[in-house]
Amino acid sequence: MKETTRWLDEHEQATWQAYLASTRLLEETLDRQLQNEAGMPHTYYGILATLSDAPDQRMRMSDLAKVVRGSPSRMTHAITSLERKGWVRREQCPTDRRGQLAVLEPAGREVLEEKAPGHVAEVRSRMFDRLSPEQVSQLREICETILDGLDTSACPTTVPGRTTVH
Repeated sequence: MKETTRWLDEHEQATWQAYLASTRLLEETLDRQLQNEAGMPHTYYGILATLSDAPDQRMRMSDLAKVVRGSPSRMTHAITSLERKGWVRREQCPTDRRGQLAVLEPAGREVLEEKAPGHVAEVRSRMFDRLSPEQVSQLREICETILDGLDTSACPTTVPGRTTVH
């Protein structure tokens, strides 16, 4: 038997469209801010921030790709670009000859620390300053509920002690 499609009602459709528009525009705004102020896309900032939070500021490239939700080929391209800037280097994985580690260089940490205040200010002004404390709690609860239904096995949603905004 053919199942009946559960179409979105008018309220759900309006909510879905508002969600899509807000997340796209927020990502574009943050990307533009980081391009203008740091000369890097938001994705590269996320890579640097993820490495800064990793043990010994290094991470297997395949694991890094999973965390930032990028393909292995895109991760290779991104790391190559970050290497050219002197912000990251590659090392052979000591436990697997085929694997490589991405390692945050001091210059990468420095640029991250220098650009983080502007990035946090942009995140705050575009998102958190527009919400009440109750709305922030609701948004977190909503996002965590949605995440429960998605594949988050390689993408931690909270990291204790995190001071860097991705």
